[in-house]
Amino acid sequence: MKINYFITLVVTVALVASPAFSAKKEKVKLLPPGLEKKAERGQPLPPGWKKKLKKGAVMDSNVYRQGKIVVPLDSKGLVTVRIEGKLVKLYKATRVIAEILE
Repeated sequence: MKINYFITLVVTVALVASPAFSAKKEKVKLLPPGLEKKAERGQPLPPGWKKKLKKGAVMDSNVYRQGKIVVPLDSKGLVTVRIEGKLVKLYKATRVIAEILE
């Protein structure tokens, strides 16, 4: 009787836990090590990094720190940041880019 209970318990736990392990993890692209060091030192980034900004992508924290907030947090959680002349509207909590303004 105890063995049947134990087997039932193990199978139930395995079935409940399997979706949690099979969920895909979101990949977050970070800056290459050299650019990350430049950003940490406050040095300007090369022009090519702007091409990597896309709607729905997560902005690197070092790039975000280099920016200046031009429009403060609104009711939707959006903030507009100027980074080396480029305006980017993003969700402050997650740094997900909502819009890239020219």
